[in-house]
Amino acid sequence: MAQALTDKVLAETLWPAQGAALRVRQAVLVIAGIAALIVAAQIKVPMWPVPITMGTFAVLTVGAAYGPRMGLATILGYLGLGALGFDVFVGSGAELNGLEYMMGGTGGYLLGYVLAVVALGYAARAGWDRSAGRMALAMLIGNALIYIPGLLWLGQLYGWDQPILAWGLTPFLIGDALKLALAALLVPGLWKLIGRARG
Repeated sequence: MAQALTDKVLAETLWPAQGAALRVRQAVLVIAGIAALIVAAQIKVPMWPVPITMGTFAVLTVGAAYGPRMGLATILGYLGLGALGFDVFVGSGAELNGLEYMMGGTGGYLLGYVLAVVALGYAARAGWDRSAGRMALAMLIGNALIYIPGLLWLGQLYGWDQPILAWGLTPFLIGDALKLALAALLVPGLWKLIGRARG
């Protein structure tokens, strides 16, 4: 069963459509994905050394569930709303939003969101989202694609003599490991439920 579905992602399997219905499905899913990203960015779970925000979890999960093309449309829509000044990001608000916020310290991470969504989408197309081990590896790659441009941008903005890793990496590793484990169980678990429902 899993082998027969390796060309599909979760969104296509849960809501199959063709013709005009396909466009409706895509539009509804993109809007729902943007809404999920906005809500997830506002969720903060108390954790040491810093609270866990669910933004990266939502970004990576949308990529895996939607595939590369629809995932890319969703993340670009989300970033577009942010660029227009809507309060959709972690830490944005009335005082700092829009392009000014996006060009600040989080700018590199936002670029990383785009790279990570596409990477997770292609991993899902290859069937990596059907096993916990491969999904965990895909999430690890996705996290790296978020952190690399994020840290490079911090270094460029503030100078490489600053504690860039202490600012933009090490405080978040424990939370990211927990989110990685959650997604590695959640997405393959949904595939198992689909298999049982069709069995």
